[in-house]
Amino acid sequence: MKQTLLELMRMSRICRMVLATCLGSFILVIFYFQSMFQPVMRRNQFAGDVCCRKGSRNALQELYNPTQSEFSSAAILHQGRRDQVAESCRAQSASSRKRRVLTPGDLKHLVVDEEHELIYCYVPKVACTNWKRVMMVLTGHGKYSDPMEIPSNEAHVPSNLKYLNQYSISEINHRLKSYLKFLFVREPFERLVSAYRNKFTLKYNSSFHRRFGTKIVRRYRKNATQEALLNGADVKFREFAEYLVDPATQRDGPLNEHWQTVYQLCHPCHIHYDLVGKYETLEEDAKYVLRLAGVGESVRFPTYAKSTRTTDSMTAQFFSNISSRQHSQLFQLYKLDFLMFNYSTPSYLRLD
Repeated sequence: MKQTLLELMRMSRICRMVLATCLGSFILVIFYFQSMFQPVMRRNQFAGDVCCRKGSRNALQELYNPTQSEFSSAAILHQGRRDQVAESCRAQSASSRKRRVLTPGDLKHLVVDEEHELIYCYVPKVACTNWKRVMMVLTGHGKYSDPMEIPSNEAHVPSNLKYLNQYSISEINHRLKSYLKFLFVREPFERLVSAYRNKFTLKYNSSFHRRFGTKIVRRYRKNATQEALLNGADVKFREFAEYLVDPATQRDGPLNEHWQTVYQLCHPCHIHYDLVGKYETLEEDAKYVLRLAGVGESVRFPTYAKSTRTTDSMTAQFFSNISSRQHSQLFQLYKLDFLMFNYSTPSYLRLD
């Protein structure tokens, strides 16, 4: 009898632990689904419910209730972008029976700036190195003053920034409600080709060659040389495209962040982003974010080398070397990013 009682008590403790874990995740989910089904925010919701820093207005209040007339036209532009995301999310929800439940582990791309009350979801190949540099300046308490002083490899060291998944459930919900949340997006296929060029055509990215290139060559190249199988350094774009659309790749797990969809990286149908910046208007949108945060005069977003960027014509050239089937399958893979962020179907795309 004593042994039975001890066993029951042990099971009871385990059940309580499981219940507490599930309850924590449920609390996080409540916030996401509230934001998912709320109407698009046009009202001045943040006028009084956010505690201001040192008596000043924060970025979120300045976005929805601009005190400077020059912000008004930008506010209208970004309201339109929010509307586009919300409409796409409603359509996606109506057409899908699946309900994605987020956990703190899904928030690893969201960088937090406590001082200026910002949350930035970084998307690789959309100026994310420079945005991480800027976030290091904003959160560095004077350690850095110029983003370009920070080496690019330092910007990608996880411990140099704080991420939303490092907080407790209650802290996550508070910051999602109270901080200005923003991300930057790019034409999906330009971003994809940019990732391919960077990770598979440059010799210094040998880690990507070994990790992904060898697998791609082994799966999709007939009569591959031993050198190619060993180094994976000469992956063709058609082989990369086949890797992306192959169901076996999906079964392997989530895509690498450099070619994963923005929809999967930042979860815009669960998290209400207040501002959607675009790579095509990077300079203006970045300046707007920094001015909303009150640092527009002291922090400048770095300029980038336009001569090396992947363009629409360059993307069209890469797509001319893959099959119509791959065109269709890649478009299906990235379709939500096209719709959600209002990018037109490329004229070069062959959809059979």
